Amino acid sequence: MSQTKPKVAFIGTGGTISSIGRDALDLIDYPDSGAKLEVDELIEKFPLVREAVEPVPVRFKAVGSTKIAPADWLELHALITRIAAEDAGIVGFVITHGTATAEETAYFLNLTLKIEQPVVVVGAQRPASAISTDAAINLLNAARTAAEPASRGMGALLMLNDEIQAARDVTKTSTLRLQTFRTVDFGVLGHVDGDGVHYYRAPLRRRMPDVEFDISDRTQLPRVDIVDCYAGSDGAAVEAFVAAGAEGLVSAGFAPGLLTPAQDEAIGAALGKGVVVVQSTRAGSGRVPARARLLDRGMVSADNLTPQKARILLMVALTKTDDITELRRMFSEY
Repeated sequence: MSQTKPKVAFIGTGGTISSIGRDALDLIDYPDSGAKLEVDELIEKFPLVREAVEPVPVRFKAVGSTKIAPADWLELHALITRIAAEDAGIVGFVITHGTATAEETAYFLNLTLKIEQPVVVVGAQRPASAISTDAAINLLNAARTAAEPASRGMGALLMLNDEIQAARDVTKTSTLRLQTFRTVDFGVLGHVDGDGVHYYRAPLRRRMPDVEFDISDRTQLPRVDIVDCYAGSDGAAVEAFVAAGAEGLVSAGFAPGLLTPAQDEAIGAALGKGVVVVQSTRAGSGRVPARARLLDRGMVSADNLTPQKARILLMVALTKTDDITELRRMFSEY
């Protein structure tokens, strides 16, 4: 008697995992000179996926992830929500994605989706056409992770290199190596091996579907920019972003959340104009303590979120409120 395979929706956005270079040794130039497969074509290239699940391919985009922007996040959110509502038989979602911004898309979905099915973002470090591609095993393992009942309640996930990572905590740490995605402070949630999906811990911060944000009727998100801090940095970037209409700024300061005098002065001026400022750090790891000066100025601590993750939470949070007390609560809960 044949056994019914779990039905998993595959939504393609493009990225290295879908890329076809000039030849099997094209590991570098493929983003500029190669082609990209649509998600159904990618599944056909790696048919072992069909031995694990019943794939439901959904074409969305076939671009490099440097082209994925907040408007695409909103469209993707709407698409996933609609598919989940229309087909109750789908047990999970796989989002194929370029690794440049995969962590950002995953975290946005983690903050906004209200579906019970697992959502797994997957990419590759080497194109699908390469002799040493990781696209095949990553796609298969993402499918297995999305179909795994234990993945429910874990929030949005990112899957590469046999490792399952929480969307909130993971970040890309290497340009070319396969083990690029790391959760520096806390480690992986689990592994996918030949004998199955194995979890060892669960996230504690609020995550999909237990989220308070409703972006279903949004056509755009509030503008939030990131200001880098470096030796001798002045207020030019802060002033330019405020002039461009930024509703919020994330300060990627020196660890553990400090600024140069000139940038500090510019941040103070931005606060005086009603711009919300979240203090993060460029270190890539560790918390930004809620120091007295930060609190007295009306700023928000990013906790241990990287600047790019803090930006996303602030963008989503500003759709609901600009009250500093409420924003501080959100950053402490999410």
